[in-house]
Amino acid sequence: MFFPTAGIECNPLLPFCAALAVSFFTSMGGVSGAFLLLPFQMSVLGYTNPSVSATNQFFNVLACPGGILRYWREGRLIWALAAVVALGTLPGVFAGALIRIFLLPDPRHFKVFAALVLLYLGLRMLRDVWRSRQKGKQGTTASKAGTPSANALCRVMAWNSRYLLFDFDGQEYRVSCRGLALLSLVVGLVGGAYGIGGGAIMAPFLVSMLGLPVHAVAGATLCATFLTSVGGVAFYSLLAPFWPELSVAPDWGLGLLLGLGGLCGMYLGARCQRLVPARYIKYMLVAILLFTACRYLGQAL
Repeated sequence: MFFPTAGIECNPLLPFCAALAVSFFTSMGGVSGAFLLLPFQMSVLGYTNPSVSATNQFFNVLACPGGILRYWREGRLIWALAAVVALGTLPGVFAGALIRIFLLPDPRHFKVFAALVLLYLGLRMLRDVWRSRQKGKQGTTASKAGTPSANALCRVMAWNSRYLLFDFDGQEYRVSCRGLALLSLVVGLVGGAYGIGGGAIMAPFLVSMLGLPVHAVAGATLCATFLTSVGGVAFYSLLAPFWPELSVAPDWGLGLLLGLGGLCGMYLGARCQRLVPARYIKYMLVAILLFTACRYLGQAL
């Protein structure tokens, strides 16, 4: 099957199955899987023009509702957290799209940029996993290191312009809304240029920097990813007529196949997440992030 915008030809089952497999695992950590599908499209499918970022965000729009629905049904979707992250991330996503078009149109340069982003996230998550492991050896029990109880729900206790306070599995967590919005803005710049919406990058930050439980934030980060990706796709589509010499708008056909695969994978991943200890989810994310970053650096340098 030929995809004209991407300029590639492949078996339609390949992107569908790849998106399903990737999303099943990454959705457990509150990540859509777009950060892995981008190197898949560039390295495996040969899709390297700027519109690959827009296609990646279109994947998020179609795929994220599967995971969001499942987390909502289980009572583990914090709408307030999703709103703060989305409001902070969206302006950054728009600026990131401009960065992708003006400063990073060359595939080799973009690979270096993508590798540095993934490398930072991987090292940050690795440090968090190592610290959790050391605490476990010392006999310290932390709920975020294991699986939540069967009836664990997310309950917002207070939410205003200064902070968000919520309870999960018998433990309270407090987050500064202003600090979170500022962090989301910076993350949105990177996410907009990388084509993952920004909300996806927030999951490792929330878990590693703010110490929030991955089982509680996964639904919120997927929801924020969906909202910011809608804005990102619209923005790329509006910019496309102004740069006819570049491929800027999404490849709708390829994005549809990726999105349908991701929709199935995210729903199944969200359904199984409660059964998987947090430390194993973090190990998985670290391995994927570091492997992809090293491979990109090796190809670009």
